[in-house]
Amino acid sequence: MLKIGIIGAGRIGKVHAESISNYVKGAEVKAIADPFLNQETKEWANGMGIKHAYTDYKEILNDAEIDAVLICSSTDTHSPISIEAIQAGKHVFCEKPVDHDVEKIKEVMKVVQSSKCKYQVGFNRRFDHNFRSAKEAVEAGKIGTQHIIKITSRDPEAPPISYVKVSGGMFLDMTIHDFDMVRYLSGSEVEEVYAVGGVLVDPAIGEAGDIDTAIITMKLKNGAMAVIDNCRRASYGYDQRAEVFGSKGSVEIGNDASSTAILSTSDGVVAEKPLHFFLERYMQAYANEIREFVEAIVEDKDVPVNVVDGLEPVIIGLAAKKSIIESRPVKTAEIKSSFGL
Repeated sequence: MLKIGIIGAGRIGKVHAESISNYVKGAEVKAIADPFLNQETKEWANGMGIKHAYTDYKEILNDAEIDAVLICSSTDTHSPISIEAIQAGKHVFCEKPVDHDVEKIKEVMKVVQSSKCKYQVGFNRRFDHNFRSAKEAVEAGKIGTQHIIKITSRDPEAPPISYVKVSGGMFLDMTIHDFDMVRYLSGSEVEEVYAVGGVLVDPAIGEAGDIDTAIITMKLKNGAMAVIDNCRRASYGYDQRAEVFGSKGSVEIGNDASSTAILSTSDGVVAEKPLHFFLERYMQAYANEIREFVEAIVEDKDVPVNVVDGLEPVIIGLAAKKSIIESRPVKTAEIKSSFGL
């Protein structure tokens, strides 16, 4: 039985603990750590069968029985804890992003490359049944040569301004998933980025130095083009759609809803709204990614999302930010060269 320690007992840490308990065979959560651990969280952990709850994550790293750690703490801690965990001989699953700072990601890459420990980055949408089906259709050649990739990603509501201020900006917080999805669906790398954005949802987001609405166009190495449209608020729910169009046809995925029932009457045609929150839409995807992480450890095979997959969307995000600031297309090679990549 693979023993896991979770660092960070916030929303995503609890999601992973519950998914391991309910859906992942061959693994159990032995301990969880959070500096803001309270009695409520301790009682929740006890109810989940987690034997140990700490305020210091080093208790997990020092536990010889723990084989792997899930890093679900605040973004600014991801890269340093990643390095500590690998050096402690633990396999690591790190929530995205590895870091907002490319130099810090490079430090993690060096440690990973010199270690036999597995290191997986948490881009959960790759494990969603809809996106995976689209990927399989593309890989099987069913749509022919890729021409256009379209991704729509709109949140049901904007995050608190306190979060916006520390998020790293919309491109590195929200759109980073879509940048990863462009790479995943296409199997190709992004070469050039052009972004336009504005503050259309909440003026306070602009006052905090960020945007809440954007359109990003990209040129890919395989010759295809991609378009992402983002907004921090969609009044009708969590809007997650994608299409890959090619020489033989297209594959398109839509939103999940609580039911597929469509009511048609003389008054009109009514269907369910999309699921409202990302936890509803992607709960099974969270379980799937941890299950594949565990399989990679047990079967000693490559993880499905590695540290390079953690780096590339950050590079694209920085190119998008630069494009907004300078009102021009930006090549990802320009960003990479500035970091010696």
